[in-house]
Amino acid sequence: MDATDLKLLAALQRRADRTAQELGEHLNLSPSQAARRRARLEAQGVIAGYRARLDPARLGLDVQAFVEVQMTAHNADNAASFLRLVGTLPQVMACWTLTGDADYLLRVWCDDLAALNALIQNRLLPHPAVARVQSQIVMDQPKADAGLPLG
Repeated sequence: MDATDLKLLAALQRRADRTAQELGEHLNLSPSQAARRRARLEAQGVIAGYRARLDPARLGLDVQAFVEVQMTAHNADNAASFLRLVGTLPQVMACWTLTGDADYLLRVWCDDLAALNALIQNRLLPHPAVARVQSQIVMDQPKADAGLPLG
């Protein structure tokens, strides 16, 4: 991967819908050269896909929270069962395994506080593998989700 590839990736992280013409102008390449580079990076799996960034507030999603989950026991069955549950919950945008007191960190979006409470009380806490749940409600996000650092 060279400097031009990194510049191409940075441009796509900022706006993934750029045409080959736009990328070529940005990179000082012909549109076909820019398109070939993008196709190569896609084929190599460096570019894993494309998504539209949606405005949660315009979709009625007013509460973002991070939810820490501590398991009752650490074993493969508990982990698999819990991750199956997480996979069925559309409010869960991301899930990470952690070191420290919490075993999992969930990033969730809900319509309101009542919906967050329902998610925790009716879906997460009743799961037999879950020992404890703690949530932090996001008050503001001064820095938006950014792309990866590319050197």
